[in-house]
Amino acid sequence: MRIVQFISSLRTGGAERQLIELLKGLSAIDGVNCEVIIMSEDIHYTLINKLNIKVHFLVRNFKKDPFIFYRLFCLCKKIKPDILHSWESMCSVYAMPVTKLLGIKFVNGFLRNAPPDFSFREKTWLRAKITFPFSDAIVSNSIAGLRAYRVPAAKGYFVHNGFDMVRVTNLSEEIDIRKNLGVGTDKIVGMVAQFSNKKDHNTFIRAAQKILSTRNDVSFLMIGDGENMEKCKDTILPQFKSPIKFLGKKKEIEQIVNIFSVGVLSTNTSVHGEGISNSIMEYMALAKPVVATKCGGNNELVNDGETGYLVNPGDSNELASVIMHLLDNPIISERFGKAGRKKLQKEFSLEKMTQAYIDVYKFLLEK
Repeated sequence: MRIVQFISSLRTGGAERQLIELLKGLSAIDGVNCEVIIMSEDIHYTLINKLNIKVHFLVRNFKKDPFIFYRLFCLCKKIKPDILHSWESMCSVYAMPVTKLLGIKFVNGFLRNAPPDFSFREKTWLRAKITFPFSDAIVSNSIAGLRAYRVPAAKGYFVHNGFDMVRVTNLSEEIDIRKNLGVGTDKIVGMVAQFSNKKDHNTFIRAAQKILSTRNDVSFLMIGDGENMEKCKDTILPQFKSPIKFLGKKKEIEQIVNIFSVGVLSTNTSVHGEGISNSIMEYMALAKPVVATKCGGNNELVNDGETGYLVNPGDSNELASVIMHLLDNPIISERFGKAGRKKLQKEFSLEKMTQAYIDVYKFLLEK
């Protein structure tokens, strides 16, 4: 079985992380030959260099470069894959005519979210409408994603993200991480997310400032960068600038999440619905209780009241309240964290994800 994985870049992001995880799983299976086509030389996940997988760079001269169609056609004609698996919507647009012309099975896998209003106003609406009819399989990482995109039942598959538990082994001592970050408080609440319009850092910051107005034993850490970071910094009151820290983009995220008391993911549901969040999976892998916004696939990961709490969108009072509850009840926090880790190992393992994709690939080839 020869498979080409096609993605825009390997910068930080959910699709990029999951492609790397899948490549780790596929590289260990006999009879599966994977090659990767990337439209950017900007690589954050350098692990790909250690996987002994051939990488082709198909760099665009500009956004929506039409010459990519021809270059991709020539490259696929040379590689002769059985399957082309695209990971982003523009990749799917490029892949659609190439796979049809060359008789390659087309796995359309750009569904990584669950839009609250899937209409022409959604960025990916037109690309979905164009590519879905020509796809042999349409894969979402959540059940919520299939529903939101209204994927035809005959073509739709959900494959939950997988997590490699090796990532959370051999971590540095907590005392060293705290020292490097300048964190001296007993408790730490963290959020790992890009500062984009899809995430609701403002609600997280409002909740943080409510909590800090009543106690001084907690720090709030935000990992990630993006267009809205400076605006968010401007909302911090002077007295809270020290305990609310903006760490920027980090590579060794697991090291920092390991010192969290609570892991939070706050989402702007007016424009975004989560698929299966890598951030939440990282919290669960390190046995941290999770607080996340009610939206998309979050309830497929978080069992409300068992592994964490799901809160209403934009409600900083509710967010502050449940965070305080977890901080003040370490026994409940520990129970939630252990239950979350157990669920992740059982339902979201790297092996389970890899096998699910293999099953899709095999089914298409046999059909």
